[in-house]
Amino acid sequence: MFPEYRDLITRLKAEDKHFSRLFDEHNELDQRIKNIEARIESGTELETENLKKEKLTLKDQLYVILKKAETV
Repeated sequence: MFPEYRDLITRLKAEDKHFSRLFDEHNELDQRIKNIEARIESGTELETENLKKEKLTLKDQLYVILKKAETV
């Protein structure tokens, strides 16, 4: 996710607890979605779609923080 911001992400994960929490939540959702799709974990299509929407919302929030931090 956001390879062009790799260094900034590393810095923000260490310095910004809110960013770090959002980043971790995004990764947890991503893994859960992968597990459901691989049938490692049970879940309905509706649950998967809701998780994907939640993940996208987190990604949008992370992007806003990255863009703000980039200009500072």
